[in-house]
Amino acid sequence: MERVQDQFIPRPSPYWVRLILGHGDIEREEGRVRFVLEGAPAGRISDAQFHDYPGRRPQAYRWRPPLHLAVRARFSHPSTDFLGTAGFGFWNDPFTLSGEVTAPPNNAWFFYASPPSAMELVPGIPGHGWKAAVLDGGKLAGPAVRLAAFLLRFPLLLRPLGRMARARVRAAEALLPHDMTAWHTYELRWLESGCTFRVDGTEVLATAHSPTPPLGFVAWVDNQYAVATPDGDFSFGRVDVPGREWMELEAVEIRPLTR
Repeated sequence: MERVQDQFIPRPSPYWVRLILGHGDIEREEGRVRFVLEGAPAGRISDAQFHDYPGRRPQAYRWRPPLHLAVRARFSHPSTDFLGTAGFGFWNDPFTLSGEVTAPPNNAWFFYASPPSAMELVPGIPGHGWKAAVLDGGKLAGPAVRLAAFLLRFPLLLRPLGRMARARVRAAEALLPHDMTAWHTYELRWLESGCTFRVDGTEVLATAHSPTPPLGFVAWVDNQYAVATPDGDFSFGRVDVPGREWMELEAVEIRPLTR
């Protein structure tokens, strides 16, 4: 299994796929990369990200457990003031820009979402905030995914389909009390038997849930929100980001773990 190590010296590695949409931008300086949103209107998507799955083809997702991820990161604003979503980790990019579902979601990552996001996947954990999170949605055959995406177009079916989806997935989350504006080292240990998250060496979440591979790495900021409630509400949208906000990374390392 390959290993990725990037400290952005003198610039980001050409390994990364760079994506900028709307009012997003990626700024670089030696030893640091900055994902920026500035003046993003709610009417259109704005995004700034690195990922490693060119073309979003299934064969492009290269990561499987056992893996160790370490990211050195900080944010421009605390969790009370940052808008949209942001984070880094592994996922299968299961949504189109219009919000259509192309596959059951699978992820293991450090994830932030601001209100009005309400992804209430774990009892007792708010549907927004700065979290360590795992979601195992499993797999569905292509025809089943296309049928589900078609049925979600009908408003009367959103709630029952949303309840069915929630019953199917396995999720674990923990809110992170750490100051997002300070530099921290975020680590994920991804095994077939579960995931462990650490911040600055201290464990913040350990779970037997493990996402279904293969997955791709992503680091991003955007102006989106999502709703997935116990009642079956399921929706997407974009928020207004009138000012400037950003996430900075100093290092990313992905390496295989010895069994």
